[in-house]
Amino acid sequence: MLLKEYRICMPLTVDEYKIGQLYMISKHSHEQSDRGEGVEVVQNEPFEDPHHGNGQFTEKRVYLNSKLPSWARAVVPKIFYVTEKAWNYYPYTITEYTCSFLPKFSIHIETKYEDKEASNDRIFDNEAKDLEREVCFIDIACDEIPERYYKESEDPKHFKSEKTGRGQLREGWRDSHQPIMCSYKLVTVKFEVWGLQTRVEQFVHKVVRDILLIGHRQAFAWVDEWYDMTMDEVREFERATQEATNRKIGVFPPAISISSIPLLPSSVRSAPSSAPSTPLSTDAPEFLSVPKDRPRKKSAPETLTLPDPEKRATLNLPGIHSSDKPCRPKLE
Repeated sequence: MLLKEYRICMPLTVDEYKIGQLYMISKHSHEQSDRGEGVEVVQNEPFEDPHHGNGQFTEKRVYLNSKLPSWARAVVPKIFYVTEKAWNYYPYTITEYTCSFLPKFSIHIETKYEDKEASNDRIFDNEAKDLEREVCFIDIACDEIPERYYKESEDPKHFKSEKTGRGQLREGWRDSHQPIMCSYKLVTVKFEVWGLQTRVEQFVHKVVRDILLIGHRQAFAWVDEWYDMTMDEVREFERATQEATNRKIGVFPPAISISSIPLLPSSVRSAPSSAPSTPLSTDAPEFLSVPKDRPRKKSAPETLTLPDPEKRATLNLPGIHSSDKPCRPKLE
């Protein structure tokens, strides 16, 4: 298990981001979906928790076989998906990811939002006070993103909102910009496979970091599209977009059976809201490569000598005597 805390500042308020987050997730899921690939919404309905109160529960299946590197596509089913389950009690959310092909793999994210810069070191005291973790700061304006996902129109250094006047962020913007909020994400990655656990968990955290960076950049870059929306309007946009996305990718029966939906999230920490996938290399990671000069394992003789059938009768084998005759089919 590898636990990290991510802090992402936004030039928005927490109330504004409540709308922007829902809009961004729906729009991006639709843009990234195509026939056989993308995000299928299985469930999206109100949910009540005895501790957190009223919220929204969603379950999605993220089909991404073509997004996998070639070495991975060779060993996973053609219909391969990641299951996302999210409990949104904004400004507190829980998101869990499990894999239809890797039952020992999971990601768990707990998120909290505050109307201030990323300086609250005690925000997860109730959830992980005594757990060691690395704190990672993400700058939506200055951190680099994978080149294939870069768009100048979504670059906070170049984008300026017509409706809010915010944008064209420069280095150090987090020290002086108003308004400002912070998204705190406690991310646990688990891959319980001996010999691969540490390297795979580190690799997944790199992917998660890129996803968080791209998703938050888009939420701000699309602010003029969602800024005037009410909660009812963004929920209607979400519903219509999800129906269109499901039609776009088609209906797919699950290739592997999955467990029924739990009423509450698991107690084990484990990932981010739906957001852009990160490009993966088409080459197998070094730790999954098979050594080319691996010596051949000799567990048997190089050759095996079988007895001559003509001399079978002379062999002193149990149950076989010289008087035994071979069986022949009975002729009618």
